[in-house]
Amino acid sequence: MKAYELMLILDPGLDDEGRQGVVDKIQGIVTADGGVVESVDQWGKRRLAFEIGGHTDGDYSVSSFRAAPAAVAELDRVLRITDPVIRFMVVRRDDLK
Repeated sequence: MKAYELMLILDPGLDDEGRQGVVDKIQGIVTADGGVVESVDQWGKRRLAFEIGGHTDGDYSVSSFRAAPAAVAELDRVLRITDPVIRFMVVRRDDLK
């Protein structure tokens, strides 16, 4: 398994329950194939550098996890079709072994 980091920007109008639902969905995808979620850091609401889809603010979250490449591909697919997700980026962490 390789180390990855996920930066996630969610709709700022989403309530706490909805935000937690998206985070739980992500954790479920990662752990389904034997992956491990190491940390989830909620940054909160911040102003975006530019408007994205009519949003000027976003609710940021950063997650560190270890998973197989197939789980990352599934995570990418699910995040693309999840409505509250404004933007996301998954980065492989080569500095962590």
